[in-house]
Parts: sequence; structure tokens; C-alpha cells
Amino acid sequence: MRKSDILIGVIDLLIIFILYYFGLPPINLTSPDFWQFIFIIATIILVSLTIRNGHKLIIGKEFNLKIFKTYKYFFLAFGILALGISIINFASSPLFNAKEYSNRINVDETHEFIEDVEPVDFSKIPLIDKASSQKLGDRKMGEFTSWVSQFYVSDLYTQINYNNKIIRVTPLEYAGLIKYFTNRDEGIKGYISVNSVNGSADLVELEKGMKYMPSAYFFENLERKLRFTYPTTIFDDASFEIDNEGNPYWIIPTIKYKAIGLKKEISGAIIFNPITGESKKYDIKDIPSWVDHVYDANLIIEQIDNWGEYRNGYFNSIFGQKDVINTTEGYNYLVMEDDVYLYTGITSVSSDESNLGFVLVNLRTKETKYYLVPGAEEYSAMASAEGLVQEKDYEASFPLLINLNNKPTYLLSLKDNAGLVKMYAFIDVEDYQKVIVSDASLGIEVAAEKYLGENVTINTDKLMNKKITIKSISSAVIDGNTNYYIVDTDENMYYSSIKTSKNLLPFLKSGDSISISYNEGSVSQIIKIERSGN
Repeated sequence: MRKSDILIGVIDLLIIFILYYFGLPPINLTSPDFWQFIFIIATIILVSLTIRNGHKLIIGKEFNLKIFKTYKYFFLAFGILALGISIINFASSPLFNAKEYSNRINVDETHEFIEDVEPVDFSKIPLIDKASSQKLGDRKMGEFTSWVSQFYVSDLYTQINYNNKIIRVTPLEYAGLIKYFTNRDEGIKGYISVNSVNGSADLVELEKGMKYMPSAYFFENLERKLRFTYPTTIFDDASFEIDNEGNPYWIIPTIKYKAIGLKKEISGAIIFNPITGESKKYDIKDIPSWVDHVYDANLIIEQIDNWGEYRNGYFNSIFGQKDVINTTEGYNYLVMEDDVYLYTGITSVSSDESNLGFVLVNLRTKETKYYLVPGAEEYSAMASAEGLVQEKDYEASFPLLINLNNKPTYLLSLKDNAGLVKMYAFIDVEDYQKVIVSDASLGIEVAAEKYLGENVTINTDKLMNKKITIKSISSAVIDGNTNYYIVDTDENMYYSSIKTSKNLLPFLKSGDSISISYNEGSVSQIIKIERSGN
């Protein structure tokens, strides 16, 4: 063997290793990335053979047919492999397996909305969406001037249930290669937490820094560390979560395919400690309950669409389209008990701006329930709310689905150009013309009271009680309703509807002592009021 052939072989191996090091394909026959890598290797080998045999390609003035026969066999094998993959995937497609695709997700259609979804508790409503959370997180990061130049805030903002608090968490990341080298010994010692109910944001500092991150380099890069630890495993997108003690973890769902890259399913998850680099792989049934995001929202949407499209056969999904349904565009999250649920509407394939119902999907267990509640499609509801305040040019957030007074109701925020929540809107799911908007500064329960009138249900277990002395009292008429605004001698502010006590509120004056029951807030809502003896 010539020295040049050995050199070319070493260069080939080096190129293949570099491609593997940066591409990180799984060594798994069902992965499309693996076969793409194989075809790239084959191309490298072909180019290498051409370079090695360049002096043999032409003898005199004629082509060397023996050499070209070698290339013929190479291309033949290449073509057979590509054809084989195409045939396998075609045989495994929905055309021949419609029922199997329809059964990718088990949809329970036997439940009632008002039985499964508890009446809304406004102290646990995630009114702060991802876009607003990002602004709040960036603002909080700006307070730490020594960190801003070294790190940036990731845009992940995973919504989780953390010890019965609804929050979004996202890590900090290295701000480039140089910042990685200057900080890698200590790692990234913090993550951002944003409360999805009240919008409070914190930068949580860690005793030990996170070293294995997407923005890290070499073998501290998260994806590279995972690939060299689990070379045959196919990974889905990682999510960032914290356990019940506030310790950070990466949650990496593992994937299995049918044929080559078809009928994607989650087989389990890897829980990865970014501080130590330790990890553990779990089967889907054994994943700890503190983990909230195992199933990606887009995968769930895809599987629900398959269920709605193919349940009466493949050809029916194209031609007759009897009972063919799809998810609506967009989705949101609900938090119930200890889990996070995906919510999205279900509409007919004709997309007639109305929903047939909606689904709730547990993102840890994939338990899926379909509720037959005909009503407004989400974007129609958003347009209806925006139309009431069109002169303000506010933008509606994607609705939250809540149980308000035992009726499915859309709750959404209206935000200004800076992304700040200015108003709340309640919309009847079954009739999107029934909609009210209310100033966000007055609180969410004022908006609910306005929507329901006197039928709003207040959770009296959460009320606070005390005696106050009035420093000042004033009134204002809003949308035909009289509201009273009180400042006590401790400079605390309160408001109350005339409906709270129409026989007392109009006669109160500065210096009066009263006993109140109220929901605490920046401007607290008085639910019950009576005169207090001295």
C-alpha cells in the first residue's frame, strides 16, 4: 500500500470523526439522521477512491473499464439502499396503516368538562404568557450588571408546577466562546424564574454552577455529552426544569420510530444534572412525578391530528372526509393538581371558525381527554376581544380555558406594544359575542365579577379579615356600575362594588371604622364590609 493511500485513509477517518463530532447522529437504524450520515460517509469514500485511482482511470486515451465497474457496483449498492428505505417507509405510511396512525394517541371521549376541571381559582391562573415572561426575565437579568456581560437568558421558559406554584423557568447561557473559557471553571450559577400568576421574576443563584449546557463547548456541550453517553439513543428537544428543591435539570425525552423516521413516539426520558453531568434514563412509566414536560406539544398536536384524520380510513381523510377533525392553530397550557396539561381546540376539517370541542393532554403521561363543547374557535375569540378595544391597538394572548361558574370560558390578556398586560377579557366559549374587557389594574376578580354580575363565586377560604379606619373614600361609575375606592390610615388601597353593600358604602366617610373581608392585592378587593365598633 502506497503512503499516499494511507494518508488519504487517515484524512477520511479524520473527516468522518469531525462530521460525527459536530453532527452527533444516533447510531440507530430507525433514525433519518443516521442514514444521512451513512450517505455522507459513502460520498467521502467515493471521492477518496476517485483520488486514489485517478492515475488508473485512463489508460492511454481510453477509460479503464475495470475501475468504472467498481464505481458501477458502488452506485448500484447506493441505489438499492435508497430504494429499500423508500419501500419500507411507503409500506409503513398511513396509506396502508391508517388505523395504526389513528391509534398513536388514546383519546378518552367519555368525560364532562365541569366534572374534570375544577372551578377557577384566580390565585392559580397563569396570566403571564411566554412572551411576557421573556420581557420580565430580561428585565430581571438587567439588574445584575456583572452577569449581563458574561451570560444571556435562554428563551426556553418552560412552564412547570413548582410546589403548587405556576412558574416558568429558563437557564442562563454562556455569551460566546470567550465567555465560556472565562467562566467554565465555575459554570453558570443561576437561572431565571417567573411567576406566571403575578409576574414576579427572580434570578435564582446556585451554590455550584451548571457546566453542561447547550451553549458550552467541547465535551461540556449538553448534546455532545448526551450523545457520547448514549450513542444509540434518539433524543427529542431538551426542556429545562427544576425539582421540588429548586435543583436544575435537563429533561430529554427519548424517541422511537417506526421504519425510518415515521410514527414518532416517546419511549422514556433522560434526567440530566447540568451541574455534575450525571444522568439516568427512565422508561415512560417510571418518570418522576415532579417532571412536567415529557411530551412535546408539537408531537401531541401531530398525534391528535392523526387520530382525527385517519379514524375512518386513509381515503376518507382525503375524499369523503366524514367525521374528519383537526386541532385548531395554537395551544396553551393549564396546570391542574401536580401536572401541566396542553389545551387545544378541535374543529372540523372545513375550518369554519368554530370548535367542536377541545382536548386536554397531560404532558407527562399523555393521558388525553376530549370534551364535546361546541363553541368559538380561539382566534375568533381573540379577535372579538381585540375588537372591543380596537382604538388601543392591544394584542390578545392565546386564551386560557377555565371553568367559570360551571361553564367553559376563555380568559385572555390584552397587551400593549411593550408586551405589558393592560386588560383582561372573559369570553363565553359557546358564544364569543358574550365578551367583556376590564382594566388589569383592578384585578382579575373584578373582571370576573363584571362578566358574571352577581353570580361570581368567591373563594371565602382565601379571604383576609381586618379592621381599618378610612382616610379617604371616593366613587366612580364604570360601565354602569358604581365602584368605591378607599384608602385607610396605613395608606393601604381597596376597592369595592356597590353590590357588596349598597346600604353602607354610599354613607361611609373619612374617619369611619369598618371591618372588611378582602382579597389581598396592590389594590385589594373588599368582598364583605360592615361597620366596626370602637
